[in-house]
Amino acid sequence: MQDINNTQFFKVEKAPELQVSDVIKIVYQALSEKGYNPVNQIVGYIMSGDPTYITSHNNARSLIMKVERDELVEEVLKYYIRENFQ
Repeated sequence: MQDINNTQFFKVEKAPELQVSDVIKIVYQALSEKGYNPVNQIVGYIMSGDPTYITSHNNARSLIMKVERDELVEEVLKYYIRENFQ
């Protein structure tokens, strides 16, 4: 039997954090699956901050709310520049 006067340690496994690009992909797919125009919906969310632009399907709304809106813009801009100017 263990001594209860000693400090007990617990190891909790953390889920791997998603990259911003992964969040964008998941949200895009969820919006497409529900029949929305993903570009319009994501832009609406970025411009207004209103999470109702994003469907809750596949936990997309919760995921996108974990990312700052300026990070979303930054990721899209980086991708655009990488694909078009390099």
